[in-house]
Formats: sequence, structure tokens, C-alpha cells
Amino acid sequence: MRIAVQRSETDTRSDPGRRDERMRRKHIYSILTLIISLLACTLCLELYVRVVIDDGKQYDLEMWKYARDLKRIAANPLIGHEHVPNSGAHLMGVDVKINSRGLRDREIPYERGPSLRRILMLGDSITEGWGVPFDETFAKRIERLSATHSPAVEVINAGVGNYNTIMEVEYFLQEGHKYQPDIVVLNYFINDAEPVPSYSSVNFLRRNSYSCAFISGRIDILMRQLSARPDWFNYYLNLYGNGDTRGWLEAKASIHKLADYCRLHHVKVLIAIIPELHDVQHYRFGKITDIVHRTAEENGVEFVDLLPALEREESSRLWVTRSDLHPNSYAHELIAGTLFQKLETIR
Repeated sequence: MRIAVQRSETDTRSDPGRRDERMRRKHIYSILTLIISLLACTLCLELYVRVVIDDGKQYDLEMWKYARDLKRIAANPLIGHEHVPNSGAHLMGVDVKINSRGLRDREIPYERGPSLRRILMLGDSITEGWGVPFDETFAKRIERLSATHSPAVEVINAGVGNYNTIMEVEYFLQEGHKYQPDIVVLNYFINDAEPVPSYSSVNFLRRNSYSCAFISGRIDILMRQLSARPDWFNYYLNLYGNGDTRGWLEAKASIHKLADYCRLHHVKVLIAIIPELHDVQHYRFGKITDIVHRTAEENGVEFVDLLPALEREESSRLWVTRSDLHPNSYAHELIAGTLFQKLETIR
């Protein structure tokens, strides 16, 4: 009897089908263990970024939140994206509230009284006031500097993060002109020759994962440090070449379109070029300033270079943070003073 049992067990171990079944189970258990381990690591990383890394001042994370919570794709592809009306968030240490018409401003009707002078500010995140309290943006500072004037001056902030010149002009032609401004200020920044971004559906992970947003930003920094992508200086220069790149020519065409519209409707135009803030004391982008200045002259519009307002300062005094080179409240104050003086000459 004992011999029969032993033979039966031996037969079981030597059965190829049962051996294969055991191997399949081992593979499944190994795969499940790997998946569970990866999910656990991903969850731990996500919690670490949310709890430890995210202090409300991480530039990449805050910009990601801005895009997620306060922006939407615009119906007009040349505008690209726009603010979500009546939205708000706490970003880069300040409250950002968007009014019912998609502006970071108080509620402003299209209609205006006869004794009111209006200035409309077009621009990107610098004009919008990234990292700066609403009342300390240069648009609102200029409004206060003009408070003693007659007629009263109203300065409308139409800045939207990640806009370029094409998008800003298209916004004005579609929406901004309804405010009936006396002066339109096109606040030009060095990256405004970038193409209009294209938009695709954002998957669940990219939209909701803090760790994905943070890691993407770290990878971009690493790629630039390894010279796999151009550094900031060469990147900006390459946007213009010798004034013949596609991006700049399209931006230049939009400036021409804005100037033509405003001339026809008796609206003054001022192009204000805002300097790049890596090193204002040894500024390296004078060539680009000259290109934009010539374009303003060709279109018969006013021009002001805002570098003289900032170039005597230590660059780091002008930044929102050391990793976020947007102009801070102090820089907005300096910009407002020079821009106000220039606007005083335009009647």
C-alpha cells in the first residue's frame, strides 16, 4: 500500500501539464507582485510630492495647477486657451480670481462713461501678474498712479498665462475691442515668437497626478543641463534667428494686424517690451529689443523698452522665487513707473 502511494506522488510530479500549471501560477503571482509594488511606489511618490514637495511655491506644480484649474481650450484656435470665467485658485502664494469675462480683474462692463479713459493691457503671465497680488500688478499700479487725472483712467488687465503675440492680438480682435479702449498696450516678452500651442486630450494621470507634473519639470531641467535641449539663452535667440524665423514673422504679422485695426478705429497702440530677468545688469537680448522696436516704427505705433527701469537692480531682487523668474511685486512697481510715464505722453 505504501509503495502504491509513493508511485502516485511520483507520477504527479512528473506530469507535464501540472508542472506547466504550477509555472503559470508562479508567473501570475510574480506579475501581480510587481504590479502591486509599482502601484505602492507610485502612491508613495504621489503622497510625497503632495505632502512634502508641494509647498505652494514649486513653479512647475503651480503652473500645472493654473492650467488645470483656471484654463480651458478656446473655441478660436488662434486664441488657443482662455481663462475659465468665475474661477479662482491660490497659486504661487497669491489668490488668483477670474471674473465673469475671463480676466484677472474686477467686473468691468463693455460700456464706459463719457468721462472715462480706458487702457487695455494685452500680455501673458507677466501682465496677468503671476505670483503677485492683484492690486500690486503693474496694471493696477498704473491705475492708481492715474487716480488724480481727469478724466478718470481705467486700466484693464487682459493678460493670460502662456499667451503669445498671435493669441493676444486675436483675443483683442474677438473680445478686447468691446471694452472700447483709448490705448492698447501690447506687453511683449521675449518668448512671444513661440508658436501657438496645440492641444490634445489630457489623460487622467497627467491631469490629476502631482508627481507626473513635478517629474516632467525635473526631466526638462535635466535635459537642458545635459545639453539635450537648448539652454534658456540659446532657446530665446533661436526664436528670432536674424529676424526671419516663422514664429517671429507670424508675431510681426499680428502686430501689423493690431496696428491696422487700431488705426482704423482711432485707438492708440503702445508696444512695451519687458526684459528677460536672468541678468538685467548684463542684458544679452538687445538684438531682439531692436527687432521689436523696428517693427513698432514700421507700423507707426509707440514703443517703450522697460529694461532701464530694472537694469540697476540685482536680478534676484526682481524674481518671484529663485526658481521662478517672473517679475515680483517690486519689479511690477518699477515697470509701472516707467510705463505710466510713457502713457502720459500718449494722448
